Amino acid sequence: MAKKKNNYYVVWNGVRPGIYESWADCQVQIKGYPGAKYMGFKTLRAAEEAYHSSPQEYYKRKDSEDLFTAAGLSSNPVSNIIQDSWSVDGACSGNPGKMEYRGVHTHSRDEIFRVGPLPGGTNNIGEILAIVHALALLDKKGDTTTPIYTDSLTAKGWYKKKKINTKLEPTPQNKKVIELVQRAEKWMQTHNPPNQVLKWDTESWGEIPADYGRK
Repeated sequence: MAKKKNNYYVVWNGVRPGIYESWADCQVQIKGYPGAKYMGFKTLRAAEEAYHSSPQEYYKRKDSEDLFTAAGLSSNPVSNIIQDSWSVDGACSGNPGKMEYRGVHTHSRDEIFRVGPLPGGTNNIGEILAIVHALALLDKKGDTTTPIYTDSLTAKGWYKKKKINTKLEPTPQNKKVIELVQRAEKWMQTHNPPNQVLKWDTESWGEIPADYGRK
C-alpha cells in the first residue's frame, strides 16, 4: 500500500511560523532558514495541536513508530539530520545537456567543491560523480567518519554496485563527462571507504542543502 502523503505542515521555526496546506508552501518558510523546525501531519486537528505545542514534544517521539503513525507525523523529523556531514547534488540542463555537480557542508552550507557545467552529461551522472568526488576528497584527508547525503536513489544504487549504468554514448561533445565516469568507476572499484552514503529525505527535510534551487 502506498504511503499516504501529509496534508498539513507545521512550521514552528521558519520565516513565518504557521500551518501550511502544501509542501511547496512549507518549503518557502524553511528553505535556507537556520534551525528550521517543521513536520508533516495528515489531519488539521493534529497539525493545530502540534502548532500550539513545543516541537520537542514531537521530535522526542521518533523512537516510537506507533506514536508517529497515530498522530499522522513524519517518522523522519529534521532533528534526525547528521549536521556534521556533506551533502551533494547534481544538475543538468537538458538530457543530455550541460551537467554540473557540487558538495556542501550540510549544516553551514559552505561549498566544498563544484564541477561544471560540462556539455553532454545527465542528471544521474552528475549525482554519482558528486558522491565519488566527495568520498575521494574525504579519503585523501584521511576522514573515515563524515557521512555523505544524496537525494538520488539511482546514484546511491550505482555507488553500492560500484558501477555507473548509464546509457550515455560517447561523443566528441561529452568526452570530459565520459572521462569522469571512467575515473569514478575505477576509483569505486579500487576503494572502499567506510564513510556512509545516506539518502536525504526530501519530503521530511526539504531540498538537500547542495540543491541548485532551479526546480
